[in-house]
Amino acid sequence: MTWRSQRSWAESILAEAGIESPHADARWLAEHVAGQSLLLAPEPTPEQIESFRELVERRARRIPLQHLTGVMHFRNLELPADPGVFIVRPETELVAGAAVDAARRAGPSPLVVDLCTGSGAIAIAIADEVPGARVVAVELDDTAFAAATRNAQPYGVEVHQGDARTALSELEGMVDVVVSNPPYVPRRQLPAEVGLDPAVALWGGGDDGLEIPRALVVRARQLLKPRGVLIMEHDDTQGEALVVCAQEVGMSGRTELDLAGRPRFLYAV
Repeated sequence: MTWRSQRSWAESILAEAGIESPHADARWLAEHVAGQSLLLAPEPTPEQIESFRELVERRARRIPLQHLTGVMHFRNLELPADPGVFIVRPETELVAGAAVDAARRAGPSPLVVDLCTGSGAIAIAIADEVPGARVVAVELDDTAFAAATRNAQPYGVEVHQGDARTALSELEGMVDVVVSNPPYVPRRQLPAEVGLDPAVALWGGGDDGLEIPRALVVRARQLLKPRGVLIMEHDDTQGEALVVCAQEVGMSGRTELDLAGRPRFLYAV
């Protein structure tokens, strides 16, 4: 048995199960079991084949890849994928990138706030990529707060537990960039693996999922200094409504597209 033949089997199983990226998932699981790049790995042992096949079968049952490997890759980071904590998705890397760019434009020591930080991935990416930035993150959920605190500690991110809609009153009018990947999911069916994320990190409130995002637009307006920037991820059906919401509180906004051409995040000044 070779890794090539094992990956071919895995790709067939994953494709049949409806996994969107069977080729990539098969490779990641194989490299996880091998402990190194398959370009360098010796042929698999019987024990490795058994372990690999078990992981593939679990992935085919829509267990998130990150829960199988225990790792989330996000921009330059490798973070633990803790059970009960939202798994950050690749499209959120664009949101973090926009926040990094905005923070760099703000000057040598920008103040950045990440509302609904979850695992802390966005906040940590900003701290990692913008030397000199003060990054403050807010999370309500106990499990996510504990994970974010642990993940962020080496990067100097300040993590506060509280309601993002009211937290950080001491920073009102002082913040250069507010960024958020909040709960925004409308009441509709989700891919199975997304539905395994904690509900508190998913459902935005109301049939349209906009209760929490709208409240965070208002809160961001209170936190930001003049010419400060809000960057907030949203569902691909919510862009227009959030642009209007930003305008109603005195901000100018637009919705930005992801790599698939779908409306993905609000950019408001």
